[in-house]
Amino acid sequence: MDRFEFQIQQRKVCVYPSSAKGPIVYMHSFMDNGDAFCRQLKTRCPDHTLVVISHLHWDDDLTPWYCPPLSKEDRPCGGKADDWLQTLTHEIVPQVEDGLNEKPTYRILTGYSLAGLFAIYAMYHTDLFQRAGSMSGSFWFPDFGAYIQHHEMCIQPDRLYFSLGTKEACTPHPVLRTVQANTERLVKYYQEKGIKTRLEWNPGNHYQEAEQRMVRGIMWLLSGEDQS
Repeated sequence: MDRFEFQIQQRKVCVYPSSAKGPIVYMHSFMDNGDAFCRQLKTRCPDHTLVVISHLHWDDDLTPWYCPPLSKEDRPCGGKADDWLQTLTHEIVPQVEDGLNEKPTYRILTGYSLAGLFAIYAMYHTDLFQRAGSMSGSFWFPDFGAYIQHHEMCIQPDRLYFSLGTKEACTPHPVLRTVQANTERLVKYYQEKGIKTRLEWNPGNHYQEAEQRMVRGIMWLLSGEDQS
């Protein structure tokens, strides 16, 4: 499998180049599973370049502002998304695309859980990405809905994709159980703005079939067609 990789600030960036000119997908991943993920996408999607970014400081890099621990076993979210977005747009994207034979036709930013939250937040701070996907996005995150209501995206995206597990809101935790209502509210908000936006439901909780949910979302973002 053709690829090249590099590190920035101890984060790992794996690039799986397209064989022809086409779109590029930037994906933040909790797991270092780029090879397996790429194999699934390459056989099911239109030609594209895939960039998998891993070894992140997950609770810090991908959160827009500080959030205290949700439980005694949890850790706080550091709220360093602005810093990480600067690294992504000013260091990672240029280095990736300088190593390609062709410039991408468009860019997609996507991720799961907090990385899905980050993908939507990033659209309010950069115009580099034309499409975004948030799979099981952490839209329980405090005050995120209010932030969206008071800010405008830097670019009107071509498409936005959201997904959620049917049991993700089935929790006694008062913060986490807001995820379904908040996600549905965001989807309606973007649809009313005329953005082609899809919400897909998946069976199970937050941790079930995460890789398959990512694949389905990226398939739709790349093709624009409904996928089963």
